[in-house]
Amino acid sequence: MLGPGILGQPGPADFVRFPADFGQRFLVTIDAEEEFDWTKPFERTGHGLSHVPRLAKFQQFCEGFGVAPLWLIDHPVASDPRTAEVLGDAVREGRADVGIQLHPWVNPPHEEELNVHNSFAGNLPPDLERAKLRSLRNLVEQAFGVPPLVYRAGRYGVGPATAGILNDCSIAIDSSVRTRFDYSGHGGPDFSHLPLHPWWVDAEKRLMELPLTTVFWGPLRRQGPALYPALWRVPRLRGLLARTGLLERIPLTPEGVSADEALRGIDIALDDGLPVLVFSFHSPSLRPGHTPYVRDEEELDRLYDWWRTVFACLERRGVRPASMREIMAAAQV
Repeated sequence: MLGPGILGQPGPADFVRFPADFGQRFLVTIDAEEEFDWTKPFERTGHGLSHVPRLAKFQQFCEGFGVAPLWLIDHPVASDPRTAEVLGDAVREGRADVGIQLHPWVNPPHEEELNVHNSFAGNLPPDLERAKLRSLRNLVEQAFGVPPLVYRAGRYGVGPATAGILNDCSIAIDSSVRTRFDYSGHGGPDFSHLPLHPWWVDAEKRLMELPLTTVFWGPLRRQGPALYPALWRVPRLRGLLARTGLLERIPLTPEGVSADEALRGIDIALDDGLPVLVFSFHSPSLRPGHTPYVRDEEELDRLYDWWRTVFACLERRGVRPASMREIMAAAQV
């Protein structure tokens, strides 16, 4: 397999190249997952799925802007027949794409101890990680009638065996890397040193890494990759830098990021020549009360307004949406 892998530093020859007429594009991804209390220990049961019917509204909303969203579906959501009912036609007709997201604590086979370390799938024994991923892949293919080609690890928890497992399962794109973030303090991966530009994970160019987009903004943004990790243990100083406008980390998500911040992040990503801007959020935010970001109907309205503002900005900048099929077709091998 060789190549830089998911967690290795890619070299110049590893970066994905797109033709000039591809331009700069954007992709909307949704981590379609069960409802659970993020502050409590991990549990195999006790989660909810009451927001699943709300997926239809966001799908229709995206279609109104010509956007084909990518739904990254985990085991509980895939097991709910309502998911295929509300998204199945859109996936089959190319108005949406479907991928998989692995939450190991609710994904069979259940052989591991429940703890924080094992909540990152890449920390599991490779055979167990493979069995869980294959189980999820088969479930989603059965539900939608099409094989999922995109993967995102729950909690972004890829590991040393993940790339080989994805190749074995005929996954074409991984989108687990959250550039500018470091989860090693909890036993997860460190993405702080990895680039934003997509790269080929393996030498054969069968697996693409498509990182989520996070940029630094402010006069110190060029120093951000070195400075921000050094301040990880001093959150008060990081907050001071953000408030004074010297250095701010902006992930492209409506969860915890204002529309104004997102517009600044978009400008930076486009000016830096990023070929694909990858947006993300969690599906339970589509129903109030299930995430810290959407606690009532007013905050849900603000989430939709955030997307309206972002879509309008991207249209003004001439940035078109891209489906997964278009990204895969345009990638030059």
